[in-house]
Order: sequence, then C-alpha cells, then structure tokens
Amino acid sequence: MRRLARAGARAIVDMSYARHFLDFQGAAIPRAMQKLVATRRSPDFREAVALRRDCPVPLPGDGDLLVRNRFVGVNASDINYSAGRYDPSVKPPFDVGFEGVGEVVALGLSASASYSVGQAVAYMAPGAFAEYTVVPARAATPVPAAQPEYLALLISGTTAYISLNELAALSEGKKVLVTAAAGGTGQFAVQLAKKAKCHVIGTCSSEGKAAFLRTLGCDRPINYNTEPVDAVLKREYPQGVDVVYESVGGAMFDLAVDALATHGRLIVIGFISGYQTPAGLAPVKAGALPAKLLKKSASVQGFFLNHYLSKYQAAMEHLLQMCARGELACEVDLGHASAQGRFAGLESVFRAVDYMYMGKNTGKIVVELPHSVNSKL
Repeated sequence: MRRLARAGARAIVDMSYARHFLDFQGAAIPRAMQKLVATRRSPDFREAVALRRDCPVPLPGDGDLLVRNRFVGVNASDINYSAGRYDPSVKPPFDVGFEGVGEVVALGLSASASYSVGQAVAYMAPGAFAEYTVVPARAATPVPAAQPEYLALLISGTTAYISLNELAALSEGKKVLVTAAAGGTGQFAVQLAKKAKCHVIGTCSSEGKAAFLRTLGCDRPINYNTEPVDAVLKREYPQGVDVVYESVGGAMFDLAVDALATHGRLIVIGFISGYQTPAGLAPVKAGALPAKLLKKSASVQGFFLNHYLSKYQAAMEHLLQMCARGELACEVDLGHASAQGRFAGLESVFRAVDYMYMGKNTGKIVVELPHSVNSKL
C-alpha cells in the first residue's frame, strides 16, 4: 500500500512508495479507469480513437496534480492531433483530449504548496479524454467551481484574446468579420471586438445562431444558409473590413481575402472545413493571393496558441476576472439538442466530434463525465 501524507484536507502522494493511494475523504481512488486512446493515425476520429475501459489510474509526480475530470472540452483540433498532424514523432497509441475541468484528488509534494485536494481546477494538458488525468501544476488554473463554462476559456477564450491582442490592432470603429462566430472561439472574438468598440460582423449557419450572436452584441450576423456572405459584404461594406478572424478555411478564406479593406488584416486561427480530409486542407485560390494582398497593402497571419504560451496565464487570469464581473458570456453546448441527447461519458466524445463537424453547436462543445457511484466528491 502507498503511504499517504495528510495535512488537513490534503492528500499528498509520496512517490517513493508503491501503487495505491486514497483521496482526501478516504474513498479509494480506483486502480482502473476509462480513457480514449488514438490507436492509429487518421482524420476520421472514430477510426483513429478507441475507448479503453481498464487502464491504470496514473500517479502524479512531484510537481503534478491528479485531477478527476468532471467536464472535458471538444476541439476541432482533436482531429488534427489524432491524425498525427501536430507532432508526427508521436507514435500510436497515445492519449487524446486537450482540456478539462475537475477536482484535485491527489498531488505531488511540491505541488501542495499551491494546490490542495478537493480544489477545482481547469487545465490545458494532453490526455484530457480520461476519467483521471495527471496535470503539471503549472498547467492548471484554480477556478471557483468545477463548472463547464470555464472550459470555454482554456483554449477558445485564450485563442481569441491573445490573437486579437497581438495581431489585430483593434481600435474604435474598425470593422471586424468573425467566421464561425457562434462557435467555441468565435463567441469570444465577437465579444472582445465589441469591447474594443469595433463594428462586428459574424457568419453562422442558422437563425438560432444569429439570434445568439445578437445577444453578444454582434452588429451584423449573416446566416450563410439564407444570405450569400460575399453579396452582403460587397453591398453593406463596400470599403471592406479591417480585420478578419478566420477559422473555416476553403471558400470562406477566399471570400474573406476579397473582403479585406486597405491595410486589412486576416488572422488564420484554423481551417476546420479541411480537417477531415486526408490532407487536412480545403482548397483555396492561393495563386492570386500575393497580388490581392499587395493591391490592398493587406496581410494574412497565422496564429497557433502553442507559440504564445508566454502570454497564456495572463490571458486566463484576465478572462476569469471578466467572467467574475459578469462581462463575458461563456456559452457551452452539452449536446441537449443533439439527436441522442446530452454528451455524458467518454463514449459520447465521438458523438460530440461529429456534432461539431456538422456545425450544430452553439458555443463550446463540452462532455460531462458523471461521477462514479463510489465517488464522494
């Protein structure tokens, strides 16, 4: 049995002893758990990933937390990761999922200086699609409660906040186009651009999403299933738009380039329309791109969150403060409107990914991991 050092409500794992340990209320943390594992590389998430039901619960190292996940976030990039596009050196099998919210159930000795057992944390770290995840303490953020809304900030919120701050040069009166504006990250781009006193245009796929965007302050939602986006932009914004926050790719990227104003900036944060293809890309008319940019002294710049991690913690803290003051909406979609109902349990991650790629979600897609019947947390 593992020796357990206890101090008040803390359960600190002494890594020099053997396998078993307890949570802070005395209920045994199980030896086995479920998790999702990429067993092969493929842009088809269902083909690449399998549910494993009898995996050992991992042990936290000295600077780590063991988190019992309550909610996990689904991202378009989950497919890129399981397809091996981000790090081809990682060989299957490997764990998947990037972000979770839950409670600390055990921790290493040095991590106990900043965290305690029972504390709610949100984190961005690999291996989130699991009942328990070992999280480096430096990758965790304390949150007031294990609520799904905090998942929306971890990748989606920080991506919008950092990319707009670093690349967009927003100022009052600028016209900002946000594609997939009712999605997990688009919702934050809309709100942050409005807080910068910009005029915001947002593309979406339904009248329900257009109504949601209006609640965020979006000045001109465009439902591309009822209105041609290019025609609306040419008619209503003949001088073009100053900033585009673009995550769709393909034809939408081409349209956005054409819509740029003189000195316009297009920020590419993704291109979801191509992720499920073998190449990971949807075709664009790139041949004329240099001429189009030169003609307008415009620019296209990519943004990948991993390249801005020095800005990450400050961004999270700022967004959490905005939430606490009621200044930021964090819409989450738990799948209640999906054909088979809400996303609950790791097996529903597959449905959640499908739901996202069908463009059904409003806000951040979140999967709930129900408590075990033996859990006291």
